[in-house]
Amino acid sequence: MAITREEVLHVARLARLALTDDEADRLGGQLSAILDYMKRLDVLDTRNVVPTSHAVETGTPFRDDVVEPFGDREALLANAPDRHNDCFRVPRIIED
Repeated sequence: MAITREEVLHVARLARLALTDDEADRLGGQLSAILDYMKRLDVLDTRNVVPTSHAVETGTPFRDDVVEPFGDREALLANAPDRHNDCFRVPRIIED
């Protein structure tokens, strides 16, 4: 399945990736090869295969919810590129 350059650039934009022309061309070929390989799985008969989410059965680890005070708030907020009082300020992503 051939992935077009426009599709590569669209996915890169959604992932907020900046690609050079060479990277976009190379990635298009790599994505096409991956999809071609996955298409080979279409011929497998999976009617009698039980659906699973993990290859190995694992339990869900539970722990008690315990409220614990956080350490040094100022040290954490010192890493914020932008802050307002005791909060991280982030760019708006939802448009009006």
